[in-house]
Amino acid sequence: MTETVLSKTSCTLGEGPLWHPGRQSLFWFDILGHRLFEHTGSDQREWTFDRAVSAAGWIDNTRLLIASERDLFVFDVESATQTHVVDLEADNPLTRSNDGRADPKGGFWIGTMGYECEPGAGAIYRYYKGELRKLFDGISITNAICFSPDARYAYFTDTATKMIQRVVLDQSGWPAGDAEPWLDLTSEGLNPDGAVVDAAGNFWNAQWGASRVACYSPEGAFIEAVEFPALQISCPSFGGPDLETLFATSAATGLGDEDPLRGQTFVKQVSARGQAEHQVIL
Repeated sequence: MTETVLSKTSCTLGEGPLWHPGRQSLFWFDILGHRLFEHTGSDQREWTFDRAVSAAGWIDNTRLLIASERDLFVFDVESATQTHVVDLEADNPLTRSNDGRADPKGGFWIGTMGYECEPGAGAIYRYYKGELRKLFDGISITNAICFSPDARYAYFTDTATKMIQRVVLDQSGWPAGDAEPWLDLTSEGLNPDGAVVDAAGNFWNAQWGASRVACYSPEGAFIEAVEFPALQISCPSFGGPDLETLFATSAATGLGDEDPLRGQTFVKQVSARGQAEHQVIL
């Protein structure tokens, strides 16, 4: 498996890769650069916002639901218009949105965190059928929000704990109980960042500072690690016509010439097949 650079644009904090199944293109963000990108495989576009933006779900062929540091809003990529949906910790200037993903029921999960990674400052929310509900709080660095293909489980992490949590979902996609520890990376000293689950139920986790995305079985057993040529790999996404392409964002923050490909976005063919990203139902 040989990686290639999808985009040489260096992101201060690349995050939130989203393969749009209708457009057959990849979207991703530079959170601290306030930018959204789209790459078709040959061409790249970008949009700049007046606030930090971090994650999105697709609504239709032109509209995304985007999470920012203060709200969720609908963004039309053709007209570049924004429509406010709901405030997200708008009264707290210390926090911003971070990792997020649409769930199998059409809801959208989004995590927040402090700009300075203040301990316990973040939370995870779900927006569903017009309601934004806080699910978990006291989180320092929200990451790894993703869902099993049978819609039974949601996964997430507080990167600072090095522990992946798993929670059972009810028929409407809400947590049916407390989250429980599922995968502990403490002994390996690994920092779990963004994640995605493939069609077989395997969990693919970007591991900050380790130059890789690691794959684990539904039982939490290590399967393989896919290496990338940047140190701070931040989030994976499956895409391509057969969903057998693994994309990965990275971050340049805190790094210099020791990581010449810092902040770039990568693409690699793998033997696994991903799930299609779920549509957000407003």
